[in-house]
Amino acid sequence: MAAIKLVYIGGGSSRAAGTMASFLWHGKEFAGSHVVLQDLDADRLAVVERIARRIAEAQDLDITISSTTDRRAALTDADAVLSSFRPGDFAARALDERIPLKHGVIGQETQGPGGFFMALRSITEFQGIVEDIRAVAPRAVLFNYTNPVNIVSQAVSRFTDVPIWSMCEGPITFPGTVLRAAGLDPARAEVTMAGVNHNCWSTEHLYDGQDVMPLLDAAWAERRDDPALGTFEKRMLRLAVAMRSLPADYFQYYYYKEEVLRELQGARTTRAEDLLAALPGYWEHYAEQAQAEVPDLDPSRSRGGIHELELAIDVMSAFYNDTGARLPVNLPNTGGALPGFDDDVVVEMWCTVDAAGVHPEKQRPLPHAVRGLVQQLAEYQYLAAEAAWHGTRADGVRALTANPLVPTLAVAEELYDEMAWAHRAYLPERLLR
Repeated sequence: MAAIKLVYIGGGSSRAAGTMASFLWHGKEFAGSHVVLQDLDADRLAVVERIARRIAEAQDLDITISSTTDRRAALTDADAVLSSFRPGDFAARALDERIPLKHGVIGQETQGPGGFFMALRSITEFQGIVEDIRAVAPRAVLFNYTNPVNIVSQAVSRFTDVPIWSMCEGPITFPGTVLRAAGLDPARAEVTMAGVNHNCWSTEHLYDGQDVMPLLDAAWAERRDDPALGTFEKRMLRLAVAMRSLPADYFQYYYYKEEVLRELQGARTTRAEDLLAALPGYWEHYAEQAQAEVPDLDPSRSRGGIHELELAIDVMSAFYNDTGARLPVNLPNTGGALPGFDDDVVVEMWCTVDAAGVHPEKQRPLPHAVRGLVQQLAEYQYLAAEAAWHGTRADGVRALTANPLVPTLAVAEELYDEMAWAHRAYLPERLLR
């Protein structure tokens, strides 16, 4: 089994306890390893470290766990770096979601202007991480979960030589939304999705080995007026039937934009504001479990549940243990594996992972009916990464204008200036000029 030094940047985050529980569930795959938790908050790091150590002891795992607030010290001689952090925490995300609504735009933490400013903040941090890796961990590989994962991966892969693979469970979980809405069992389906992160479509969709579309057509005819079917599920089933492909959940922001915008403007709180209210309860639970003989995390009281970042752990295990597992990964479209996208654009697709790296499967092209929007989102991703890595206000406005949720240049300029000022503590000066 792989004995590695793994550094978890974001190891004091609200997801970290669940992530460590998930990693230790796979602990025998990493026997002899050393995990260093790194974050800015020493108190929260101590809580997560104590939970992780007690779980490891209870499972009799040969894994050393430590923590530090010193990032470069943590990274020294690292083999693997797991990144999952949120610069500005949920207070910044609340601004990402709230400010665009004033301008009649969906903010959204990964898709809209909110995701754009999350990318600017995240990539600013990644520039320091990359500098540290080059200095003290030249063989390290980045396994990234920091959002927006596609823009972060685009920036690091285009402007550095540090290997980065980004992960998101979407291609595994998205098909379930439509299948369950149609009354079908996701376990009997075989669905392959591809595109850019949070914006992928199915290129193959089988149910008991047959095309699922006739079953979705029948389900839509039966359930289109069914009051028991939720609004979101109805939208996704209708979209799949109309476009002849199973969509990512996030396409609701593009194909039902006006409806979703009205819902968000009418809501009393945003998602980030709800999470801010819930965070004290999560940390109260973590503090309790840190004192337990054998910590037992309650999924309902743990941010994101207790199997957090499991896909990243699966990719790490496949790479360091040379398993040849088939998993979805975000990486450059080298060799044009996904037709219709440039070689240096980061796309999300199913790959084989072994000791030699991540190998994309040859992909079927996206259906013409949906390809154009994904290509537009890929171009926005490319521009956003460039602005974040070395751009100015002008580059940022240009990227934001390319986002399909932003209606005009004037709105892009107004949004950029207000949000850049709100997030100025986390942005370099060049992005404010």
